[in-house]
Amino acid sequence: MIKTRTGEVIVTNEKQNKLLEKMYGSVLGRVLLKTLTAPGLSRAAGKFMDSRPSKLLIKPFIKRSGIDTSQYIMCGFRSYNDFFTRIVKPGKRPVDHTPEHLISPCDSKLTVYKISRNSIFRIKGSRYRVSDLLQNEFLAKRYCGGYCCIFRLEVDDYHRYCYIDSGSKTDNTFIAGELHTVNPVALARYNIYKRNSREYTVLHTDNFGDVVQVEVGAMMVGRIVNHHGEYSFARGEEKGKFEFGGSTVVLLFGKDSIVPDADILRNSAEGIETVVKYGEKIGRKY
Repeated sequence: MIKTRTGEVIVTNEKQNKLLEKMYGSVLGRVLLKTLTAPGLSRAAGKFMDSRPSKLLIKPFIKRSGIDTSQYIMCGFRSYNDFFTRIVKPGKRPVDHTPEHLISPCDSKLTVYKISRNSIFRIKGSRYRVSDLLQNEFLAKRYCGGYCCIFRLEVDDYHRYCYIDSGSKTDNTFIAGELHTVNPVALARYNIYKRNSREYTVLHTDNFGDVVQVEVGAMMVGRIVNHHGEYSFARGEEKGKFEFGGSTVVLLFGKDSIVPDADILRNSAEGIETVVKYGEKIGRKY
């Protein structure tokens, strides 16, 4: 289930969910998934989405997804990927600049999980170790007792993401893998955040300590595009973008660094995702 910050229930695409249930729940479907989740296929799809003929997909996608195009600058698209990474109009994603406020890095469906003493958090019945996510045992131990925030983007979301605070960052570390969908149907059956291709960095933030940000690729996402290596950044500055497909941003916070907003904690405890927008307040400094 998905809810807005005001408590409104969002209706999901049941046809898509039923198709995914058949794929992930049957032997034949899982055989097909081996092909669909291969990075090579996603790279090929990405090349097509960069081409001029892919522009023909834009209008049908807008109609099918019901995207509010008034939010975006809708001109000059050379390809479908140009449209997919479209830019919002000035003022449509105001960033909360109160230093003590934690902001969302992107438009997404958010859930928040406590990281246990063993560096484990649970999603849809699956157990995840932070060390599996990062493939770095030493770094993972620093986040015991903190929070894992998962921002799940769908194909009709704004696919650019920002820095949550001012500070500096390390270089990016890429972890190769498969490219499963991040739909909840798949999350219930596979350890997606352990298996999918992903990229992470450590953000040395002014207000929330050292935060790990992970961008996770998904089915048919050819590229995670981060703009910077080692870098000093400002709150709300664009960090990067996802090209075609649904994707995820994961933030890891250390113990006693943040307090998520009550509605988000309550929804997460009930297995409900909360709709959040790029730059809006989702918590505060501990």
